[in-house]
Amino acid sequence: MATRATGTSRADLIADAALALLAERGMRGLTHRAVDERAGLPQGSTSNYARTRQALLEAAVRRLAEREARVLAPAGLLAPATGPRELVAGLASALHRYLTRHPELLVCRYELALEATRRPELREFFDMTGRQFREPLMALMTAAGSTAPERHTLSLVAWCEGLMFSCAAGSFSRSVPSEEELRTDFAELLSGMLGPRWGLH
Repeated sequence: MATRATGTSRADLIADAALALLAERGMRGLTHRAVDERAGLPQGSTSNYARTRQALLEAAVRRLAEREARVLAPAGLLAPATGPRELVAGLASALHRYLTRHPELLVCRYELALEATRRPELREFFDMTGRQFREPLMALMTAAGSTAPERHTLSLVAWCEGLMFSCAAGSFSRSVPSEEELRTDFAELLSGMLGPRWGLH
């Protein structure tokens, strides 16, 4: 049974329970009844909040994006004035924090992403929430002097996504890189995209 944290709304409690079920049981384990049980709510509570499965999935995607934002985008990380060294350190810290402290969110991300390939209406919603990460990164790449910010943003996001999948569900699940190794990786990536000063050598 879930325990309601102080200040947590019923909507957030339901969405958090849905994410917990996705991480533990996969998409087949996500039902309105199971969410009620996991959240410790009376039967029918989840149906009153999200009447259809699509609505429940959208609530899970929305809550996942909120929780990911707290992990991946600490205050000031994406400020245009951030220098190369501070930016590399911030990116490495955020990614390492996600990989080591919140692996269950990564599992939820992949469950929902796969489901979105089968539900066009969920794909649209999933992609819309993803813009909260892509658009600030694109602005950052532009401010940093990128000559192709959209392409560079795609490359940076794709590298991060690939690393997260490998460490959460792939063949490197027992080989999560250290924060220092991630700083080196980000420095090398940004150096190739933006010029030598980003290599921090």
